[in-house]
Amino acid sequence: MKQLWFKTLLGVLTLAGLGVGAFLTPKQAGAYQDASTPSGGITVTVTYSDPINVRSGPSTLIYPIVGQLLPGAVVPALGISPGRDWIQVLYPGGTGWVYGSATYVSISGGELQIVEPPPTPTPLTTATIDPTLAAAFNVQPTQTRMPTFTPPPPLEIPQFADANSGRVFGVFGIFIVGLGFIGGTGLLVSYLLRK
Repeated sequence: MKQLWFKTLLGVLTLAGLGVGAFLTPKQAGAYQDASTPSGGITVTVTYSDPINVRSGPSTLIYPIVGQLLPGAVVPALGISPGRDWIQVLYPGGTGWVYGSATYVSISGGELQIVEPPPTPTPLTTATIDPTLAAAFNVQPTQTRMPTFTPPPPLEIPQFADANSGRVFGVFGIFIVGLGFIGGTGLLVSYLLRK
């Protein structure tokens, strides 16, 4: 029983696929074939040795990568950016933009018309500022008077008088004179004993 249902479902899907193919006119089928294989018109050939990126718009900073073209690939060219540095191409995944430097690609078949770039994509997340954090840096200066210069009071140098200065000098003086006397006496005695 299960095999019967499987065969029936397979037959219905096959008939549906053939029916869709029968409704396509030869002109529509030719249009699909022309879109995938460039037979005439302006074409772009990848001349770079590595695969090049296809972007959703003419910028490496704003538009994301949507595909790649291999070295030697030939795709139809649809137009050129206003700055004449990006080329809009029809690649196997859809429509995209490649960088038009002679290092990466070569154009053949005619002159390209200027095509306006698509609108810039909106970022997935938007940058927001935390109000509490921003308030910490929002410093409002308070209104105060300007400082005024006030001269300092005059400098007073204190005068010190020592009442004991005479007596201290006397004690030290007597000590020094005594040492001098003892030294002189020793010198005199040593001189007399030598003779």
